[in-house]
Amino acid sequence: MNCFLFLILFLLWNIILVDYLPKSYSPDFFLKDIPDFVAYSENTLRFIVFIFPIIMILSLKTRLQKIGFLSYLIGMILYFSSWIIMIVRPESSWCQSLIGFMAPAFTTIIWFVGIGLIGNKAFFKFPKLSLVYIGLSLLFVIFHSTHAYIVFQNLHK
Repeated sequence: MNCFLFLILFLLWNIILVDYLPKSYSPDFFLKDIPDFVAYSENTLRFIVFIFPIIMILSLKTRLQKIGFLSYLIGMILYFSSWIIMIVRPESSWCQSLIGFMAPAFTTIIWFVGIGLIGNKAFFKFPKLSLVYIGLSLLFVIFHSTHAYIVFQNLHK
């Protein structure tokens, strides 16, 4: 088994619930006026961090892997909560704040780190696999959060 299994729930969540998010998250608005460098970097890194776990062996034997699983669970709870609040209470002060609006973007780093710690071995020799994956995930989250920040700024012009 590989670590891609940990991403399936997030993919399904996004596909099923994206239409319930506020209009500011709709593709028409969310993709508008994003600099090409940010958009291309974000999408390239998104592809990489979602495909990469296919080569990562899923194992929960070591202490570090168990810590990774805990990070994954905490990240999942925070990420899903950030969406639920946005869907149920979009007009709340939390959702209208910069941090609340960006929460679905930046909370992803917690579960990405978890996946990186769990899948610390590949099906072939790959030195520093966890560090590479976590580094790529961090870059993705930086661009993803930058995108969300730009959208937030556009909302408040």
